[in-house]
Amino acid sequence: MHKIQCECGAVTGHIEGEGTSNRVSCYCADCQAFARYLGRTNDILDAQGGTEIVQLAQHRIVFSSGKQHLAAMQLSENGLLRWFTSCCRSPIGNTVNNQKFSFIGLFSSSMESSLIDQDFGTAIAIVNIDSALGEPKPEQKGIAMMILRVFKIVATSRITGKYRNSVFFTRSGEPITNQIVLTSAERKLLNKID
Repeated sequence: MHKIQCECGAVTGHIEGEGTSNRVSCYCADCQAFARYLGRTNDILDAQGGTEIVQLAQHRIVFSSGKQHLAAMQLSENGLLRWFTSCCRSPIGNTVNNQKFSFIGLFSSSMESSLIDQDFGTAIAIVNIDSALGEPKPEQKGIAMMILRVFKIVATSRITGKYRNSVFFTRSGEPITNQIVLTSAERKLLNKID
């Protein structure tokens, strides 16, 4: 059972069971903008702007306390739902805004760092390197296997019906909280690099 917790400890939970997962370092501009939105670039991003996430099925996430502190934002109207905590602005994970695509990119900063290798392996896909900061850029790798595993996560959740058991969506498929959608002006400000 792998623990999940926000920085202040108000939100706690765990990942239960076993299943397909991916470890990914994403260097996209959107993940960087989200870190800036939270005011947590030093906690989330590596030196070149990468975010480490673990992709897995949403039904494996269980919150034992603080679920009322979950908040969601979108960088644009059709963007990913980016989940964080309202208590201390800790990132939790990214989901598609559709319950049927029931996987989450869980931020490693919300997980037990000492057990990530043990519980999710050491292979890390590196993606979206064009937005990486500085030179030389990281070398992209592992994309094909990452995509196959995401398809397996989504397909298994759909076939078993477990996609309905997400803590992030109601049984009818709506996000459990109203999301903040940034304006284009707000988004541009987050894309500016100091």
